[in-house]
Amino acid sequence: MEQVEKQLKVLIVDDEVSQRTGLAGMVNAWGMSADIASEGGEALEKVASFSPDVVVTDLNMPGMDGYQFLEKLQETGDAPPTIVLTAFGNAEAGARIVELGAYWFLEKPVQPKVLQALLRRAAAHHGLRTTNRILERQLLYKGSLGEMVGKSPRMQEIFVLLQQAGPTNACVLISGESGTGKEMVARTLHALSPRRQGPFFAVNCAALPETLIESELFGHEKGSFTGASERRAGCFEMAQGGTLLLDEIGEMPALTQAKLLRILEDSKVRRLGGKTEFEVDVRVVAATNKIPEEAVRGGSLREDLYYRLNVFHIHLPPLCERMDDLLPLSEFLIGELNRKHNCKVSDMSAEVQEALKRHTWPGNVRELRNVLERAVILAGEGTIEMKHLSVSFKDRTLSPVSATVPEAAGTVSDLVQFTIGTTVEEAEKGLILRTLEHTKNNKTRAAEILGISLKTLHNKLKEYGSRESNVASAPSAIP
Repeated sequence: MEQVEKQLKVLIVDDEVSQRTGLAGMVNAWGMSADIASEGGEALEKVASFSPDVVVTDLNMPGMDGYQFLEKLQETGDAPPTIVLTAFGNAEAGARIVELGAYWFLEKPVQPKVLQALLRRAAAHHGLRTTNRILERQLLYKGSLGEMVGKSPRMQEIFVLLQQAGPTNACVLISGESGTGKEMVARTLHALSPRRQGPFFAVNCAALPETLIESELFGHEKGSFTGASERRAGCFEMAQGGTLLLDEIGEMPALTQAKLLRILEDSKVRRLGGKTEFEVDVRVVAATNKIPEEAVRGGSLREDLYYRLNVFHIHLPPLCERMDDLLPLSEFLIGELNRKHNCKVSDMSAEVQEALKRHTWPGNVRELRNVLERAVILAGEGTIEMKHLSVSFKDRTLSPVSATVPEAAGTVSDLVQFTIGTTVEEAEKGLILRTLEHTKNNKTRAAEILGISLKTLHNKLKEYGSRESNVASAPSAIP
């Protein structure tokens, strides 16, 4: 018990100097650590910086009083237990305090032994709640989080990060190849946040014409440009109190990126043609199918905007790099598709499962969903068989890409040869560079032929010190 008391941190909130300093001195004398605040606003800041295990607060204070402080404290989502002290106690006040989430209610003058016992009990109660949350998360991480499914170590790490980032208002940057589920991650962040009751709004920056993107994002006033016949709210207004996903952020024009950066800094928006700014309360999540650092170096993503968005970075691996998730994910999708199409498919044959495992999934989860959707509809009920898969899918799966580089217009040999003594690293480098030469530097196609992810290919090229400008001049692997 002595060890617990030494670690216990208590925040004392009281507008009277003698009261808060006296209580703090008493708490410190018990081997605990005390900090003080004079009113609710200051106390909220101390909660964020001091991270108390228990809060002891007065009820009647100038500025933010005890009632308002309790309300704001509960809005944080993980409030420490609070013991309320007041000289004006009554049953009605006690009931209201309990409704606001207070742990206990004591009248002044405080009896030291009673307060000491309550502090210990409140800390133990808080510890049990924390343990329960940890256990709940551990159960949650066994294979799913919301509508996201994954038992692989990489997905488990993403689930942990989502649980940490979700309850905050911090910006999140999501990267990953097309079809990996970036919008699903954004929706999960929204569902885990205090904004879950607010709107979720998604905008594909690549799908908006450059002349209209600012109107879509920020809105416009009547007459601000040709065709603006009435005032129109932008995405920031429509997502007020919720979450806004800016998909393909690297496709946003540079000038618009600069305006977005200012909104993220000031939380204020001005409609096109407007004369005044208004405040917005929106959490921004951005997504890109590019490697963010390369997008910055290439100039498609402003460096200052990248750093502002990249408070949390969640990278989704391609499906081919988390094949442990393939069958659990397929089972989840089949259940979802059954509900969508009113089907009763129960499972997949062993042959179908093997076919799914052999495929490289260049289209990632989106491709898997499309393959299964067709199969579920054709099967209707029972088991998905090979006959329910499309002919083109079976051809690609049953005839895997050869390890040799195919011939292209007679200019490149269809065989890559190495002399005895060539190291594995040298052979790998030669194969990658010759494959890029064959695909005319089409990295996506090269990665597909090599059976690796686009990110892995980019990382390999970084290791070789190669860039697009010098891939063609790289030394040949053929003697």
